[in-house]
Amino acid sequence: MHRTFLASVAVVAGLAVMGCDKGPAVESGRADVESADKQAVEKQAAEQRERSEKANELERRAANLESQWTEMQTKVVTRNRTATAGLREEVAEDVKNAREAVENLRTTTPENWWERHERALERSVSDVSADVQRLTKQKTMPGSTENAAPANTSAGFTDRRDAFVSRLRERLDAMEEQLDNTKAKGAVETELKDTKARIDKLQDDLDKLRSASPDSWWDVSSARVAEYIERVEASIKRLDDNKIQTDKPRG
Repeated sequence: MHRTFLASVAVVAGLAVMGCDKGPAVESGRADVESADKQAVEKQAAEQRERSEKANELERRAANLESQWTEMQTKVVTRNRTATAGLREEVAEDVKNAREAVENLRTTTPENWWERHERALERSVSDVSADVQRLTKQKTMPGSTENAAPANTSAGFTDRRDAFVSRLRERLDAMEEQLDNTKAKGAVETELKDTKARIDKLQDDLDKLRSASPDSWWDVSSARVAEYIERVEASIKRLDDNKIQTDKPRG
């Protein structure tokens, strides 16, 4: 009986010791979880601040486009120059759309970024296609979005991305071939070179897009808006590239 009692006491004491040892371990584990959660929250807040700062910077640049546009229009008149055919109207539209692009960027999320990116690139390719059609005097353009198959929204990201890139690349390749077979002089030649440069830039964008992942949603989206603003800035500076032709025609 005495031995049994002592054994029982020993077991209880052992369990008590184990319980005491387990207590600090539980507290330590809980502290680790809380620390990890805190770090995750702080990281998320820091990323959101960085995104807001980037959007604010782009918004300032987009707003500054309007003053640049007004100033350049004055220079065009005072310097007796004229914008390349169609460039003035195109730049005016781009200046207006720049603010909208920044506003859309502010509401871009990991859930909607790819659909918006697709639409933006489709629109850019269509804009260039319209310029190519006008410069080459083609009645129709290959691979127009009107005849394109709808995007497979149920496909995995990689499959949808690769299919999208391939489809746009086919259109751009066709445009390049048409421009290579087009000859021009003067103001039209300037616009022809500008259109080729825009196609080259879109081709580079598609090359980079092949390695894009869902995690790169903000970098890809913000870079697109920043590059759009840069292109508008460059277009404004080119508005007075061409002097008014005053030479009399020969013959």
